[in-house]
Amino acid sequence: MARAVTTNRKITMTVIAWSIGFLIFFPILWTVLTSFKSEAEAIASPPSFVFFDWTIENYGIVMERSNYFRFFMNSVVISVGSTLIGLIIAVPAAWSMAFVPGKGTKNILMWMLSTKMLPPVGVLIPIYLIFKNVGLLDTRTGLVIVLTLINLPIIIWMLYTYFKEIPVDILEAARMDGASLRNEIIYVLTPMAVPGIASTMLLNIILAWNEAFWTLNLTAANAAPLTAFIASYSSPEGLFYAKLSAASTMAIAPILIMGWFSQKQLVRGLTFGAVK
Repeated sequence: MARAVTTNRKITMTVIAWSIGFLIFFPILWTVLTSFKSEAEAIASPPSFVFFDWTIENYGIVMERSNYFRFFMNSVVISVGSTLIGLIIAVPAAWSMAFVPGKGTKNILMWMLSTKMLPPVGVLIPIYLIFKNVGLLDTRTGLVIVLTLINLPIIIWMLYTYFKEIPVDILEAARMDGASLRNEIIYVLTPMAVPGIASTMLLNIILAWNEAFWTLNLTAANAAPLTAFIASYSSPEGLFYAKLSAASTMAIAPILIMGWFSQKQLVRGLTFGAVK
């Protein structure tokens, strides 16, 4: 009887999990399917799910109209650049908070987290004016700086939680063997926290890749990433749903592929320290 109850519970949880997963994935699936429709079929009511005339015309039009690879390279440089700079800053900061905490460490962590609750539009004008005066508008450097700063609290928080799970005795043993602070962080701490650092890096790349508010307001043409590439298919005449879906698919495909191939590392990092 108990075994039957356990089996039914597993089946129920599996069905619920798959249902939630499908609900989350459905908008992406619908976007991909719409990208293979004509504009007339894309706005047809009721919509057709599979039985329609498949076409790749939208992708051809998107490639002819826009320099996709320029937008793609901007996204790569901005997301990877902001992530690497953020890690260079966050690793020592998280180390100090995890292993040399002070009386105000928790307050500092909460203050950093509270900055994520600030509406971006509240600081848009001063940042825009500063960037304009120093020549950082519509530049990759400017976006790297902004995305580094807005995602830095998350990076520090994640690394802090990972570092807290590392036994202090190992670091003390390294110090007893004469390891300097630099060597302790680079050769002892970092290798032990590779899963956590990797998952933090992947998450930050995803956040930077999908960032739309700052990329749309601080760029025009030269440094515009794929989020601006998607927005370019919204015009005063209306939305071209099929072409917009094709552009969206081309924009999210790289990050989806990266997430698919790195999912084991991401899950491992997100559960780092959960089981001792």
